[in-house]
Amino acid sequence: MHIGALAFRQNADYTKGKDWKRIYGEERVRMEKMCREFGVTTSGEPAEVWTLKNECLTAEVLTYGATLRRLVYGGVDVVLGYDTLPEYERNDGCFGATVGRVCNRIGGASFTLNSKTYPLAKNDGENHLHGGMRGFDKRVWTAEPLEDGVRLHRVSPDGEEGYPGTLAVSVAYRLAGASLRIEYEAESDADTLCSLTNHSYFNLNGGGTAMDHTLTLAAEMYLETSPGCLPTGRALPAAGTPFDFRTPKVVGRDIGAPTEQLRLVNGYDHHFCVDGAGLRRAAVLRGDSSGIAMTMDTTSPGVQLYTANWLSRRGGKNGAVYEPRCAVCLEPQFPPDAVHHPNFPQPLLRRGEVYRHCTVYSFSK
Repeated sequence: MHIGALAFRQNADYTKGKDWKRIYGEERVRMEKMCREFGVTTSGEPAEVWTLKNECLTAEVLTYGATLRRLVYGGVDVVLGYDTLPEYERNDGCFGATVGRVCNRIGGASFTLNSKTYPLAKNDGENHLHGGMRGFDKRVWTAEPLEDGVRLHRVSPDGEEGYPGTLAVSVAYRLAGASLRIEYEAESDADTLCSLTNHSYFNLNGGGTAMDHTLTLAAEMYLETSPGCLPTGRALPAAGTPFDFRTPKVVGRDIGAPTEQLRLVNGYDHHFCVDGAGLRRAAVLRGDSSGIAMTMDTTSPGVQLYTANWLSRRGGKNGAVYEPRCAVCLEPQFPPDAVHHPNFPQPLLRRGEVYRHCTVYSFSK
């Protein structure tokens, strides 16, 4: 994949006036027709919503933020979201969004690469969070239909939010049976950082608290965090602690335990180092009342477990009211602030290299 090729596909005129039946075949035409307008941003950019549906799953994907807005299994919408585009523009929680250029935090909102220091946008006190003031979650992407889903593209210009290099990036959402697969690719014309994730908030009951869900994490170790939600650099064993999810455990069972690590972030907001490498099982989440089970396989080195501790009370889709701890986020990613910890897996993307990662969510009852 070359920057030029992705940049061409990123062009807004690419999807206009195409004979989709000739190019993609009848099935892809049908999927393309399931695209509709979702409003216009405050800056005048039109956004779309793509509906993907098979015999098991229905998903809605927004071009705004390459966002997973809706995911329905067994009649239950298992992700949080909003009804309108203005709500997403005001959204401070990245509901369902693709987060980048680097997800999570970079301490001091700067990093040094090739002996040059790059100051980044400060949007979390003195730190840089989820790609900055207008990260990938606040951008309109270009979409093209796939036989089994939709692919979204954008080109992040050199210097955007402080990052070096022009980064061509794509995110594909694909359905296969009861599985949703998210594929990420990126390439830069200069050395840079890249760590992408999907920031969906899961509630497998479709509403209410998620603290009675059962969670399993394939992680022997987790990262100790500091008062600024930055890792200290130490990986600690989970065994015998409130962070031990190696066997199924109710999410909220130990969330109130009198430990400094939980007190610092009012619950779980910690990076778990997933055992193994390649595409492997990272997590299993099960709804207590719905009986819906979701497995998550990923190629990413770790998963950020966030229990929506700081989510303010707000309205959501279809009249829903969201409260703190009404959902569980499982964010596959590189460790937060990894660039300041050489012992962590690094989100370094060299010029000419291709960033490739994927995550697969599978559902059953």
